[in-house]
Amino acid sequence: MKTPIQFRLNGEEVATFADGGANLLDVLREGVGDLSVKGGCWQGTCGTCTVLIDGAPRLSCVTLAESCSGKSIETTAGLRRGADLHPLQVAFMEHFAAQCGYCTPGMLMAAKALLGRNPNPTRDEVVDAICGNICRCTGYEPIIAAILDAARSAGHRRA
Repeated sequence: MKTPIQFRLNGEEVATFADGGANLLDVLREGVGDLSVKGGCWQGTCGTCTVLIDGAPRLSCVTLAESCSGKSIETTAGLRRGADLHPLQVAFMEHFAAQCGYCTPGMLMAAKALLGRNPNPTRDEVVDAICGNICRCTGYEPIIAAILDAARSAGHRRA
């Protein structure tokens, strides 16, 4: 049975239908067409599918889509504004923090949530914020450096 769901996706109102029990990841990718959200484990253990729901990082593969009705959801597709990349995206490029890129959407969203609540994090706070996101390529140091660099940039507070 399909359930109607309405929410704000990257600032835009969205209305779609979801199968009963469908996860948010599948609804975003298949129902709405936001392919910036990636699936990794589909078990809530890798962090690849991290999105922000009302500003808080959540694993979309284990989030019931129906529970998101009326909420605000942010994905990496909403980070840049036109041709302007978000400071986190720029920092990830400058620090070579994305190698294969599979974990990057989840890392970016976890970092955005951190900088949204703490604009000047310590290294330990960055490590804690991304600890639920697995990266098999970078060794994490370029990612941590990128997030700290973005925090130092003047534009990190942009919504």
